[in-house]
Amino acid sequence: MGSVQRKTITDVARRASVSPATVSRVLNGDESVGAGYQRRVRRAVEELGYRPNRLAQNLRRQRSAAIGVVVSDIENPHFSEMVRAVEDQAYGRGYRVLVCNTDESPAKQATYLDTLVEERVLGVILSPSDAHDPQISALLDNGTPVVAFDREVDDRRADAVIADNLEGARTAVEVLVRSGHERITFVSGRRDVETGAKRLDGFEFAMRSHGLEARSVDGEFRTDGGHAAVAGLLASPDRPSALIVGNNLMTLGVLRAIREAGLRAPHDIALVAFDDPPWAEFVDPPLTTLAQPVRRMATEAMELLLERVTGARTEPRRTVHPFELRLRASSGSQ
Repeated sequence: MGSVQRKTITDVARRASVSPATVSRVLNGDESVGAGYQRRVRRAVEELGYRPNRLAQNLRRQRSAAIGVVVSDIENPHFSEMVRAVEDQAYGRGYRVLVCNTDESPAKQATYLDTLVEERVLGVILSPSDAHDPQISALLDNGTPVVAFDREVDDRRADAVIADNLEGARTAVEVLVRSGHERITFVSGRRDVETGAKRLDGFEFAMRSHGLEARSVDGEFRTDGGHAAVAGLLASPDRPSALIVGNNLMTLGVLRAIREAGLRAPHDIALVAFDDPPWAEFVDPPLTTLAQPVRRMATEAMELLLERVTGARTEPRRTVHPFELRLRASSGSQ
């Protein structure tokens, strides 16, 4: 039996009734191609089982056919959802994804970014553990586009897709204040990381605007950190009447501390949490959360990156997404 002949870009163009140049532009993420042409090309690619000859492309570009994705904690559902959304888009366009997990370590981030420079990736989507890392500028100096996701970086040549953390924290405070709470404590993430700092700033501003004391503890964005930070609070005679928790991993630790203390939300202590993982509505009681549109943000980050890769845009762009408040029983405000 003879070998199956590899389909070419000309075959795709013939099937889609477009020029080979149009096929190339679609496969390289050029958003200036009309939506109808894009659908025809992608349908032809799928029908023919076409896969781009990335080796030849790499030799021409002196670049790999890979996108680097660097996240601060792959165990966090927030980032695993982001990686999945990016990978879905990349695979559909013929790119590979190299995923790097820094575990909130600036040293690991520097090592991985150095590796991505050596791999000559087309671009990098980065949720930084260290926004000041000189390797970020090294990538940009090398002509490798960078999109900061969830947390911005110092080099303003990079694009950024972030959430409105200040407003999100203010919303959480308003929910609890409207329910009559005054002794509200914020369980913060790392304060040297943008999301931790901004959410804490928003909480403190909102509390001061109501003439209330802004108390906070540091849970380090970790499950064990959230547990340790709250266990001591709950043993205090002046324990808070409500908690706002800065991410979903710390929320797991906080829920364990509440259970161990023999307390129950919202009757003994009300609870509002950042992030809305799948389990949030299934715990008892279901959690009131501030949900980021993670998949939409990840999709936008990928689109911004491909605009840079294809040269469709050269100026940096920064977009800010609002949180969605999902009221459930844990805050006592339904």
